[in-house]
Amino acid sequence: MIRRLMIGAVSAAALTLSAAAFAQQGQFGTAQEARTMLDKAVAAVKGNEAKALDMFNKGEGGFKDRDLYPFCFNLSDGIFVAAIKQLLGTDVRTLKGPTGEAYGLELYAAAQNPEDTITEVGYMFPRPGGDKTPVPKVTFVTKVSDLGCAVGYYK
Repeated sequence: MIRRLMIGAVSAAALTLSAAAFAQQGQFGTAQEARTMLDKAVAAVKGNEAKALDMFNKGEGGFKDRDLYPFCFNLSDGIFVAAIKQLLGTDVRTLKGPTGEAYGLELYAAAQNPEDTITEVGYMFPRPGGDKTPVPKVTFVTKVSDLGCAVGYYK
């Protein structure tokens, strides 16, 4: 009887801890999910650029998932054409981290590589919906026609 009680208690504790770990794990996007979203975004831009950019900006069609979202900028002038609202219309090259690192220039340079080349750029950026404290972020960047498109995940 005591043995069954102990097994039951240990099993219940394991399930509780597993559920808590699973819930915490699913709160933020992963590197693999960011890469998958970038692949999907690239395909959408190649299919119909105007429609894809509109979907990115509205977060429709699976292009907004927790803290994952695609963003794109013109390769000619660096202006964001799809991004979180506060960045739309600004030049990606002007973005700097909290200590002055010019990560916007790195994003722009990464998008100059040949199409189908994925480059990772790391920097500090505030998580959407949270406080404005910058946290480590890694962004996958690629060239799609005349755009630089990217999806980043927070570490």
